[in-house]
Parts: sequence; C-alpha cells; structure tokens
Amino acid sequence: MNSQLLKAVEQLNQIILGKNEQIKLALVCLLAKGHLLIEDLPGMGKTTLAHALAKVLGLDFQRIQFTSDLLPADIIGSAIYRRSDETFKFHQGPIFTQVILADEVNRATPKSQSALLEAMEEYQVTSEGVSRKLPEPFFVIATQNPFHQIGTYPLPESQLDRFLIRISLGYPAQEVERLLLLGQETRVQIDELEPLLDATQLLEFQAQVNNVTTSDKLLDYLQLLIAATRNSTHWSHGISPRGGLALLKAAKAWAFLEGRDFVIPEDVQAVWQSVAGHRLMSQKTSAATQLTPVDEILLETAVPR
Repeated sequence: MNSQLLKAVEQLNQIILGKNEQIKLALVCLLAKGHLLIEDLPGMGKTTLAHALAKVLGLDFQRIQFTSDLLPADIIGSAIYRRSDETFKFHQGPIFTQVILADEVNRATPKSQSALLEAMEEYQVTSEGVSRKLPEPFFVIATQNPFHQIGTYPLPESQLDRFLIRISLGYPAQEVERLLLLGQETRVQIDELEPLLDATQLLEFQAQVNNVTTSDKLLDYLQLLIAATRNSTHWSHGISPRGGLALLKAAKAWAFLEGRDFVIPEDVQAVWQSVAGHRLMSQKTSAATQLTPVDEILLETAVPR
C-alpha cells in the first residue's frame, strides 16, 4: 500500500475504532471517483467518518443537513437580484465543494434528493438554465437512517445506483466501545488531524487507479457474477451495465490500495457486497446459511481457471 494511503488508513482507524474494512472501502470509493452511501442507525459514527476522511485527505468539506423542508436551491444555490446594477448574480450553494456530506439524505423529499443526481453523475449543476462545473475531485458522502424510522423517504433506485459503494458501520465490539468511553471526544480528535494528501495528489492516485490492469480471466469472473444476478429469481432485475462498471472500478481501486497494479479475484470479492448490495434490493437472509442472496452468488460462482 502507498505509504501516504497507509498513513491515512492508520489515522482514520484512530478516529473510527474497529472498522478497518469500512474505512478501506470508503477510501476505495474515493480513489475510484465514486460516491459513498453510509446506512446505519443514528450515532454510529457516519458523520464522523465523513468529516475525518475529508480532513485526512486535505479536501474542502461542506455538510448539508437534509430535512423535510430542504429545497433544491438550498443545495445548488440561486440567483439573487442586485438592485445596484439591476442584474441577477448566482450565489453558489454548499454543493460547490470537494467533499459534500448529505447528512440523513432520506429525510428530505424526493424533489430535494433529486438535486444531487446531476451533480453525482455529470459533476455539474444547472440553475436558471446555466450549467456550472463542480470542483475536482468531487465526492458525495450521503448518510441515511433505516427506512423503518419516522420521517424517512426511500431513495429511488436511480439515485441508489449513483452510489458506487454502500457501507454500514454497525455496533462496535465491546472492547472497542470501552476505548470509546475512555477516549478523547471525537470532535477534538478530528480537529487535531493533519492532512496527509491534497487534491492534486488525490487526482494523481485516481489516474493511477484507471491504469490498473485486468486479465481476460478476471473479466470472465466479473461477468459471471453479473450474469448470476440477472439469472437469479431473488430479484426482478440484475446488476445494470453501470453497476458492472462500478464493480470493476471498485476492484481496481482495492487492488491499488493493496499496492498492486493488477486486479485479482480477491479484489472483486472484497468489494462485491458493498457494490452489489444496494443495487439488488432483496437482502433477506437464508435461514439455513444466514447469508444474503448477494453473498450466496459470490460463494456459488467459481473463479475461471
């Protein structure tokens, strides 16, 4: 692993204790030029992870608290009339930053949620008929609460598909929670973090991820996994071509994070659940194996020899 990225993982592990895999997946998402969805109960560290990630990577950070009365203009910005010269001047909204935290995104109405779609796909926003480019790199981290909680609006499939990776932090282990109880307040720890990268270095890493190579056999394996989702009776539809590209990009970024310039099947397996899980909506577990259908596909699909 690149020494700077290794140090970034180590620093993040000091803030989010006992969640090394989730931290690596969050970095993989950014290296692959994707967007991250963190789904969990309130108070699990979702916002903390987003803030710490931006701080360690030396990126500009803005947070939007999504609520039922949030309007698209509160995200994108709006044109304000200037009486002095009788013109309208566009005032940028908080989305014009490098890392945007859409906190509790599923508490906003679908209209406000949709304000993110163009930004996540096209890396630009359109207001008053004018398209404006967003900064580079541009990375959306959205957090959402479980759907059974009061005041939530489910994210449409079209928006879920915009997120490269979905993770869940979950409850900490008992010994880890004891360290949390004994440790310094998290907000103070984040303020003390030192940036280990900057935007220019991160863009260079993203370019290197694109150059990670894949063999024909590896692509065969990836296509077998995708085909298995489309032939399964668990879902009405399988992974889309965009989802297949997302799986490949995530696997390349995982390989790069592990210090390799080529992808192996273990890289695909490492990111499979976090890339495929939210694109295949049924997540019922098998009573016999305690596995989701997404996990079962991974176990049942053999690696081509």
